[in-house]
Amino acid sequence: MLRVASLALVALWIGGLSALGLVAAPAVFDVLESAVPLEGRTLAGLVFGEIFLRFQHLAWLLGVGLLALLGTRAALGPRPRRLAVQGWLVVGMLVASTYAGLVLAPRIDAIRTEADSTIASLAATDPRKTEFGRLHGLSNGLMALTLLAGLTVFWIEARD
Repeated sequence: MLRVASLALVALWIGGLSALGLVAAPAVFDVLESAVPLEGRTLAGLVFGEIFLRFQHLAWLLGVGLLALLGTRAALGPRPRRLAVQGWLVVGMLVASTYAGLVLAPRIDAIRTEADSTIASLAATDPRKTEFGRLHGLSNGLMALTLLAGLTVFWIEARD
């Protein structure tokens, strides 16, 4: 029963990340860029940023729950396969998620607020545009690493 709960938590986490990256973000940007040609991209960034932050709160709860379940299963027995690997992967996922939500997202928002116009309309040499792109890329990279780590945890759990 506890293993099934662990699988469910990690499935929610990786499923949510997949849905955000593959479905929600493209849909939000497509719709708002079409509906509001000049400001649509900025609005889409604000909307998706809020969706992402709300998901991060859920991810943190899922991660803490997953660690608690792994610990409970280790204490009650039988010990989960590759417990240390799973535990460190989940801790890494939590660190990446926390950094993206509490450090990167506010910095991205600050750049967006500081810009006189949309990020897209800034000159390619503008340091704000460069920093925005770097932070956005780092956020996407952390999301991809979190997804990969989650898939690994799921695979280990499913084989247990």
